[in-house]
Amino acid sequence: MTSKTQKPVRRDFIKTMGVAGAGLLVPWSTKPSFACGTGSANDKADIALIGAGSMGRGNIKSASKWLNLVAIADVDEKSSDAANKSLAGGKAKVYKDYRAILDDDNIKLVHIATPDHWHAKPLIEAMYAGKSVYCEKPLTLTIDEGKLIRKVQEETGCVVQVGTQQRSTFNRFTKAIAIVQQGRIGKITKMTAVIGGAPESPSIPVADVPETLDWDRWLGPAPKVEFRMKKAKKRPLSNCHYEFRWWYEYSGGKLTDWGAHHVDIAVWALLANGQSTDLVSIGGTATHPVTFKGGEAVEKDRYNTATSFEFKAMFEGGVELLIKSGGRNGVLIEGEKGRLFVSRGKLDGQPVQDLEENPLPEDAIKQVYKGFDVVENERRAHWVNFLHCAENKQEPISDVHSHMQMLNVCHLAGISARLGRDLTWDAKSETITGDDEANSMLARPYREGYEIEMGKPAAVGS
Repeated sequence: MTSKTQKPVRRDFIKTMGVAGAGLLVPWSTKPSFACGTGSANDKADIALIGAGSMGRGNIKSASKWLNLVAIADVDEKSSDAANKSLAGGKAKVYKDYRAILDDDNIKLVHIATPDHWHAKPLIEAMYAGKSVYCEKPLTLTIDEGKLIRKVQEETGCVVQVGTQQRSTFNRFTKAIAIVQQGRIGKITKMTAVIGGAPESPSIPVADVPETLDWDRWLGPAPKVEFRMKKAKKRPLSNCHYEFRWWYEYSGGKLTDWGAHHVDIAVWALLANGQSTDLVSIGGTATHPVTFKGGEAVEKDRYNTATSFEFKAMFEGGVELLIKSGGRNGVLIEGEKGRLFVSRGKLDGQPVQDLEENPLPEDAIKQVYKGFDVVENERRAHWVNFLHCAENKQEPISDVHSHMQMLNVCHLAGISARLGRDLTWDAKSETITGDDEANSMLARPYREGYEIEMGKPAAVGS
């Protein structure tokens, strides 16, 4: 199968979309949003899924009212078969190689829910193929991948929604940002993001690769290593599937897993308050379950991401952000006039209590949400926002540029953790000042045969 370079064009992929005014979504409470009038397949947008694990399946299921899953790509037949049966009634086309999806001009929407080390490559190639993409967080494994993604997004104009769904949690996180934006806490002086630590493991032995899994393609751009697995009570300990999170080769541990959620809210608060998001420095302490030398794990047979940590990130203007593994999970935002705490289960603080006597303006949350009306919470609202923006070529609530502003903080914390020293950051050049070894960790080499195809879709078999 061959492919050709394509320029992104506006595509009418949802024929029955109903939009009330430019840039506004119909409030869920008064009228169902687009593409859900009859619930028939003809009223839905066709979408392809790259990465059919539990996250990808859950995301597609949450938006099944609007989506028709027509193609699935996964390197594990067990995952793709489960997705096909549960989400497409067995009717979707199934591939091991995602490039078959990019070669299909009939597919306009793609959801990428692969492990972190497999985000940047298919995302960049999907943009060059003219697709609109909803990609799970964190968007990248390295800072340099983020530079490239931003460049390609600007070049192609493709719509990319990042799966930081807390931005669509209207009664907590989005409301908290609205409180900040309305000046209720004044100028931000300090923030704390508590995100939890990573688990450790015993030595995990080399094991036979499951028959359904293409291990080489699962590794993809990452170094070639042997498959490992050990039985455990909840789920097997492994260097694959869900457990990829605890290996720096494929992830950043909790710093990019939960950090991509809570650090995102902290940096979003600075943006909403008109304060600088330019990082100046970051440093702190971290405990790892293995030995590190030159930023690389010495022991290769067990989880290696930080089990506990506390970092202090300093932004231009003197704002301090603590990123901690221990404490009350959530984000504390402190300002000159007050403070508030927000988590997935709670929003409290004096500025929140004051809303009873002095409520927010009626459109305060909509202002934070880039002019879009409130529809539903979290997963569904995030999808509604993406679908509307893809159709109308608008910037979604979780755009690649603001995402990388905060993710650079998480990545730099990870580099500091592995090297065991503080870092000074030049936000304009996006480089670490006076530290060649640390700068060498802004990128990672891609394994031969799995390099990013620039400027055109990557054809199957190439």
